Amino acid sequence: MSAAAHFISFEGIDGAGKSSHIETLAEALRQRGQEPVVTREPGGTVLAEALRALFLSHDMDALTEALLVFAARRDHLRVVIAPALARGAVVLCDRFSDATFAYQGAGRGSELAVLTQLEAWVQQGRQPDLTLWFDLPPAVAAQRRAAARSADRLEREDLHFFTQVAAGYAARMAAAPQRMVRIDADLPAAAVWAQVWQQVQARLGDPATLAALSTG
Repeated sequence: MSAAAHFISFEGIDGAGKSSHIETLAEALRQRGQEPVVTREPGGTVLAEALRALFLSHDMDALTEALLVFAARRDHLRVVIAPALARGAVVLCDRFSDATFAYQGAGRGSELAVLTQLEAWVQQGRQPDLTLWFDLPPAVAAQRRAAARSADRLEREDLHFFTQVAAGYAARMAAAPQRMVRIDADLPAAAVWAQVWQQVQARLGDPATLAALSTG
C-alpha cells in the first residue's frame, strides 16, 4: 500500500451520509488484508469522548467549542492516530480539523487566524493524506437527519448555519485541492460509494482490486 493514503478523513455536514461509507470502506480494506482503524472526532479516546459529551450537551460560545475539539483532537492524535499510523494501519476518521474550520469557523464565526494557530499547536503539521468531503445540499441533509434520529445540539441549528458550514468546507477544499476531494452525496448510496472507492483506490493503486470490489 502507498504511504500516501494511511490517514483518510471523512467530512460533511450532518446528514451527508459519510458514516455508513466509512464502515463500507473499512470492510473493503479488510478484504485487501489491511488493518483499518475506524475512529471519530470529537472522540476516539476515553478523554476525547468525555469532551465530546460536554461539547454536545452544553451551550457554549464558538471559542469554547473550538478549544474543546482541539483538546480532544490532541489526545486522539497522541493515543490513537499516531500509533495506528506508526504500525502501518489505515486510519479512517469521521471528521478532523476541516470540521472545526467549517463548523466553528464558517458556521460560528470564530476567527480563522485563531483556529489556524490552534491547528498548528495541536497537530504539529499532521493532516490527513486524503479527505473525502461529502457535499450535500443543506436542505436535503436536514430531511435525512429528521428521518434518521433525534437532533443533538449542533444538528438543531437552522438551514443558514449549515449553508455557512458547507461554504466553509468548500473554502477548505479550495485551499487544499491535492488533499481534499468532493464527493457528490446527493446520489444513491451505491453511486456515492463508487466515488469513495475510486478516490481511495487512486491513492492505493491496484486496479484489479477496484474492478473486483466494484462488481462483486
